[in-house]
Amino acid sequence: MLDEVRVVAFDVFGTAVDWHTGITTEVGEVFAHREVDLDPAAFADSWRERYLPSMARVNDGEREWAYLDALHRESLDALLTEHGVADVVDEADRVRLVRAWHRLPAWPDSEQLLTRLRRRYTVVALSNGGFGLLVELAKTAGLPFDAIVSAELARSYKPAAGPYLTTARLLDVAPHEVLLVAAHGWDLDGARAAGLRTAFLERPAEKGPHREADRAADTTCDLAATSAADLATRLGC
Repeated sequence: MLDEVRVVAFDVFGTAVDWHTGITTEVGEVFAHREVDLDPAAFADSWRERYLPSMARVNDGEREWAYLDALHRESLDALLTEHGVADVVDEADRVRLVRAWHRLPAWPDSEQLLTRLRRRYTVVALSNGGFGLLVELAKTAGLPFDAIVSAELARSYKPAAGPYLTTARLLDVAPHEVLLVAAHGWDLDGARAAGLRTAFLERPAEKGPHREADRAADTTCDLAATSAADLATRLGC
């Protein structure tokens, strides 16, 4: 079934990079500087929880298209207001926190995994992040993608079909010749519905030390890997 795969597309936030550590660290530094008495990790979790709902409103036509930085900023502003610290965290802090999503650290095994897979496949980022965000993130984190496909190019967000089909169209392959690698069941569900092949990559620390990440046992996919090395080996690399 996977013999026809020519392109391996990687989800980015949580699959290739560690969003929880990166955002918690930045939030913690801002809060410490402003003497905000809130748990940075809990705040990062709350911010991330608004990720899918904010994009769903775009996909459902409830609001006009906006790239991810704008959605992140709206969610951040709302959270700061809800916690009563909107007057403490200033504009420069907010810009810094939104830009933190551009500077997330890669998982320690991501660079090697992508390098191994590139020996056999075209390897691309397929993310809901904006194009500029993804270019900066790949460069900063040292991720050697062959190309970047942003949801911005499709003007819709995963798990809608647009970003997945745009990836196939831009790379001139059929949907079933693209394998999406993700650590999230919702992303794999969207890819499968669009006709892509799917691979689940376990990232146990994706949601931090106190929350359970998505598990392979709860996911429908063509291939489930327990580690980056396991994924590369099972894909013949």
